[in-house]
Amino acid sequence: MLLAVDVGNTNVVFALFDGRTIKGRWRIATDPRRTADEYAVWLFQLFRLEDVEPHEVDQILISTVVPRALHNLQVLSQKYFKRDALVAGQPPVEWGFEADVDEPRSLGADRAVNAIAAHARYPGDLIVVDFGTATTFDHVDFMGAYKGGIIAPGINLSLDALVNAAAKLPRIAIEAPTRTKSVIGRNTEDQMHIGVFWGYVAMMEGLIARMRSEIGRPALVIATGGLAVLFGEHTDIFDHVDTDLTLDGLALLGERARASQA
Repeated sequence: MLLAVDVGNTNVVFALFDGRTIKGRWRIATDPRRTADEYAVWLFQLFRLEDVEPHEVDQILISTVVPRALHNLQVLSQKYFKRDALVAGQPPVEWGFEADVDEPRSLGADRAVNAIAAHARYPGDLIVVDFGTATTFDHVDFMGAYKGGIIAPGINLSLDALVNAAAKLPRIAIEAPTRTKSVIGRNTEDQMHIGVFWGYVAMMEGLIARMRSEIGRPALVIATGGLAVLFGEHTDIFDHVDTDLTLDGLALLGERARASQA
């Protein structure tokens, strides 16, 4: 089985694959100081809940946008799984596509993995929207090449900035406004919900429209990440909501690595 580890700026997601089927997935806050021993105590308890033994894991693949977190995860693999972890983007797990941008080496691992998975699953030109700490919009062309994209503040970052800078504004949840048919709020919290939620929807719709115009060909829009389902319920801009896109990309890279080493 493959243990895929997706290290984001906010959370680390561990997913256990039996072939292309996810047997379990677990999430923990990203902390580069977290030791291999701490990971192991937490992870092996979760393994037991799924009736999985560590020796059943015969491949570990790490994708990270937090370089300082990599070492302790590699130690986890060596110490507790008795194998060297593969790292997405490094031999023998190269991306295998053209990054047609000014600085290909600066492409984040999460965006590269999304590009691989999206091209494998959907035809034609694609716009991949990933809701994370930042919200990213990426263009993958019909040949699978990464053509560039957009980085915008994530909605939680936007809300944090608003609340921290304005002393009298309360902290609100990220959710659709209760008065969904009105964009004129009658109280402070309603007005904040409208501004944060519908403002974010308008930003996404506007940027995607501009990207489609610039691409000049039909392009499917794929949404992934933690808030994809919520926003997908309130806009028709997404053609598909695929919450497992990044993990599926790691599973695909794992398969490629097995084939190259066979």
